Amino acid sequence: MGQTARVSAIAWTAAASLAAWLWLLLGQGFFWRTDVRLPSRREPASWPHVCVVVPARDEAAVLPDSLPSLLAQDYPGRAEVFLIDDGSSDGTGELARELSRRHGGLPLTVASPGEPPAGWTGKLWAVRHGIGVARARDPEYLLLTDADIAHAPDSLRELVAAAHTGGFDVVSQMARLRVASVWERLVVPAFVYFFAQLYPFRRIGKKAARTAAAAGGCVLLRTEAAERARIPDAIRHAVIDDVALARAVQGSGGHIWLGLADRVDSVRPYPRLHDLWRMVSRSAYAQLRHSPLLLAGTVAGLALVYLVPPVALAWGLATGDTAVAVVGVLAWLVMAGTYVPMLRYYRQPLWLAPLLPFTAFLYLLMTVDSAVQHYRGRGAAWKGRTYARPGAVPDEG
Repeated sequence: MGQTARVSAIAWTAAASLAAWLWLLLGQGFFWRTDVRLPSRREPASWPHVCVVVPARDEAAVLPDSLPSLLAQDYPGRAEVFLIDDGSSDGTGELARELSRRHGGLPLTVASPGEPPAGWTGKLWAVRHGIGVARARDPEYLLLTDADIAHAPDSLRELVAAAHTGGFDVVSQMARLRVASVWERLVVPAFVYFFAQLYPFRRIGKKAARTAAAAGGCVLLRTEAAERARIPDAIRHAVIDDVALARAVQGSGGHIWLGLADRVDSVRPYPRLHDLWRMVSRSAYAQLRHSPLLLAGTVAGLALVYLVPPVALAWGLATGDTAVAVVGVLAWLVMAGTYVPMLRYYRQPLWLAPLLPFTAFLYLLMTVDSAVQHYRGRGAAWKGRTYARPGAVPDEG
């Protein structure tokens, strides 16, 4: 009787996993598709003024590969770059000035906001200072971009044209992250895949969308919408600032678009698992609003969706239970199949697709570690600053 009940529980769990994957395949906004790129666009009759704001803290290692690409933007209208040196100790500000002297291009202003006051994250304090300086120039748009992001020469032009044509208040592109090391190949495409699963890009671009998100590395923001949504003051405590920004803009009546980038790339390396672990764990528990209940549900959900299929297959093969093995392999095949487009987008070998359960297990551990660090008072530690009790991202609804 006990053996029968155990087999029945395994069979039902495997069936639930397969059902979850069928729903994800068809009912979660086709999140697995990677064809959401900049929407159709036409050039405006008069190109608006744009100010580019780049918060930077200890970015001397990546700045030579990113800042020249901003300075070299082929933009028909008026544009200028503001790099906000957020208390760097590696000469980031002086390096930025030297790169500007060496490469020329768009005018560059380097400024420093000083240490952030209580209640502000360092990046958003720097963004606030940058927006404040930029607003004196009365720009129609602000491009918020990270110091590790390299842009193709026509990036700004295409972003503005897309915003103008679609009437968007936010146009954001998920930069293509670096995939060079073994761990980057294993973890990075999955990072974007999981993000798209949480925030399906196809849903975000719709006028009446309830889902809102942005990718902080590349956010073109209409200045009027920023003022209406009180950006960044309204989200000053947010660790996951890009999603918080999108929700604030949407909540004030703004229209958002988010998709994958073709020619916007991150140049920041994450060569070791430790580097990627820190990137994910520093904000994972904030994503769950620091809720033990949401943490437990996330761990259970990750286990059911990603870990049960290979376990069911192994159990079925070991015990001769063909039905359990078949259900397990079907769920695993659907999982791997939805991951293939992202691997192709990142130009990675398709044999990595069946390894997604292992990568998901790593993310599960990173999420748990994020909670552990939070309760140890280390919170979202990043570049010498620790936010022990960061504010949660506002509710989506």
